[in-house]
Amino acid sequence: MNARRDLSGQPAVTVATLVVDDGRLLCVEETAAGALVINQPAGHLDPGESLADGAVRETLEETGWTVRLTHLVGVYQWTAEDGQPFLRFAFAAVPVSHDPARPLDRGIERALWLTPAQLRQAQARHRSPLVARTVEDFLAGRRYPLDLVTYLP
Repeated sequence: MNARRDLSGQPAVTVATLVVDDGRLLCVEETAAGALVINQPAGHLDPGESLADGAVRETLEETGWTVRLTHLVGVYQWTAEDGQPFLRFAFAAVPVSHDPARPLDRGIERALWLTPAQLRQAQARHRSPLVARTVEDFLAGRRYPLDLVTYLP
């Protein structure tokens, strides 16, 4: 007998990019739960979308920057205080071009470039512990080939 599987409590799949230029990291200030927080360009994977395409799309939508992915930094499993589990795929990227006139996603106040020190100083404003952890891993040199993640359409 095939019982229906309860999918409640399954992790939300998200993607994030660590975009570095001249020693600074591309970040966003966004409103979440009524507070102005700092995050990497990040968001939920759309149905039928590859992880890589999702990371590039989210970065463009949240910052106006087109980027080229260079590496996978890591895969992170985390559960928010409200009990929502997340599975985040974080990618390293380099900036390619910027469209300052492009409207940013709803909830995004602005894109900003921060040094690692500035980002650490703002840790109390991080959207989640994933922000600091992915940066720490990136700065520690964690880099994996992009072909580690395979998309089969």
